Amino acid sequence: MRAILLRRAASAARVDVLLYTQSFARTGEILSSSLLHVKQMHARCICFAESAVKVPHASVTPSVHAGNLAHYKCTRSYASDTDAYLSLVRPLSSNKLSSIGFHRVGIPILGVDSPEIWTHHKDLRPCQAILDEVSKVEPSVILIDGKLIAERIKQEVAEEVARVKSQTAGKVPGLAMVLVGLREDAKTYVWSKKKACKEVGIESFEENLPEDSSEEEVVNVVGKFNDDPSVHGILVQLPLPKHINEERVLAAVNVEKDVDGFHPLNIGKLAMQGRSPLFVPCTPRGCIELLLRSNIDIKGKHAVVIGRSNIVGTPAAMLLQQHQATVSVVHSYTPNPAEITNRADIVIAAAGVAHLVRGDWIKPGAVVIDVGINLIEDPSAKKGYRLVGDVCFKEAVTKASAITPVPGGVGPMTIAMLLCNTLESAKRAFGISDQ
Repeated sequence: MRAILLRRAASAARVDVLLYTQSFARTGEILSSSLLHVKQMHARCICFAESAVKVPHASVTPSVHAGNLAHYKCTRSYASDTDAYLSLVRPLSSNKLSSIGFHRVGIPILGVDSPEIWTHHKDLRPCQAILDEVSKVEPSVILIDGKLIAERIKQEVAEEVARVKSQTAGKVPGLAMVLVGLREDAKTYVWSKKKACKEVGIESFEENLPEDSSEEEVVNVVGKFNDDPSVHGILVQLPLPKHINEERVLAAVNVEKDVDGFHPLNIGKLAMQGRSPLFVPCTPRGCIELLLRSNIDIKGKHAVVIGRSNIVGTPAAMLLQQHQATVSVVHSYTPNPAEITNRADIVIAAAGVAHLVRGDWIKPGAVVIDVGINLIEDPSAKKGYRLVGDVCFKEAVTKASAITPVPGGVGPMTIAMLLCNTLESAKRAFGISDQ
């Protein structure tokens, strides 16, 4: 009976399964026939057990192999005298636990670290070329030209670099890039950043490490650039190989050279009112810059950010709050993403899922910033694929008052903001104030 209940619980997408039992022995009997089904539905299982605090996962019971349970990363354990009670909760607060006689043991205050898994649309069709789509846009829709705005910013940076050079006897800002492995897309990104540096007068440095480099070797390279006075910004190209701790490498970057804006101190200050981070992450900063330079008012507006990554979604939500917007964050566990998004005046889509945001998600007159860059098959294209965003452009332009295309929207702004951050770092190092 309990196994049947568990299967029913798991069949509801993205629900939590709460299991009360006297011991992990009973937990094992129930989970052994249902664990795989629960895992496939991305449900979370929370186990209450009298002996939970004493019994590690590695010795659960023979009926649930430790290796199988290891796949189920979101399992949490609590202590209780109550046995064999199964219930659904979403969420179950600590107050409710107390009211029914349970006490909390080991609940992480930051919540359960669940994987971000979006459901892909099954009705994706090959897109027409983005230029064909743009040409059919109604005149009332403003196309936010990220490429044009980025070029203007790069011109401003070049002029300021020239001023810095004249005031420092020839010194210029320096940007160091660390690349681990031979991924073609990563090499292309680094090449484009070096090209942009050259165009504005910023000196670039590059360190290429083999794929099998140790974590210590990468940290040492970062340390070398930390100590180099001619380097004012350090960029570690992500993602790193799986055997390298990304968090440790990024934390090794001197906060005063963290032009990517990923250092915990910079993110922490961004999250706090009245504090100013040394650097703001480039892509979120680019999104806000697009809004400001397009004369789109943010103050008092309802903004929805779709996606909550450390690189884009989370800092974008923080930035919008800094600009006095009311912010909602939609993620893969949000039960009604279309309904919430449809109330937004400003939408920033950064989920990394092609065409996730359809036309009926967009409120008439909303402003849409599409961060997504996704490849989908298109037999009509020369290469057999197209670049598209997280927003279905053809449908969104019938509702939005302004929208960024993909490509040509947010992408060019990311590099432009990287140049801005590097310039600002150099000016601090040289003791030069803004004009």
